[in-house]
Amino acid sequence: MEKTNRKWTEKQITKLSNDRKEPPPEDVKLAAVAVSLNIRLRSADMPSVMQERALRLARELMDSSTSRRPNLTIMARSIKKEFDQLYGPAWHCVAGKSFGSFVTHSPGGFVYFTVDAYSFLLFKTEVQVITEDPPPPCRH
Repeated sequence: MEKTNRKWTEKQITKLSNDRKEPPPEDVKLAAVAVSLNIRLRSADMPSVMQERALRLARELMDSSTSRRPNLTIMARSIKKEFDQLYGPAWHCVAGKSFGSFVTHSPGGFVYFTVDAYSFLLFKTEVQVITEDPPPPCRH
């Protein structure tokens, strides 16, 4: 077998190191927060600050549950209300041990994560304000 001794030029080394992009600092911070809270971030299309808010809120709600089995309906409602209040209306939250989903969300308004044995899906939809009276109902 023939060994090749390839000499790297400075230009090639610079290109190689530039191809290895480091994650943005806010993503590194978010990953550290998730690990410290024992949360697994599954998927997201949401600014890091909002994701962190959702993760911390879910962990806080889970830890404040006095029963062995937390009330996921109350938790989902609490997360939804908090996000409605902070980031505008039309947030939806699904929480459970087992569920399937396929949702359409507003850009920058989706996060899916797991806290302990429970999964949380939080997403925002667009709301259109109706400015006219609705048409009268059809009569047959």
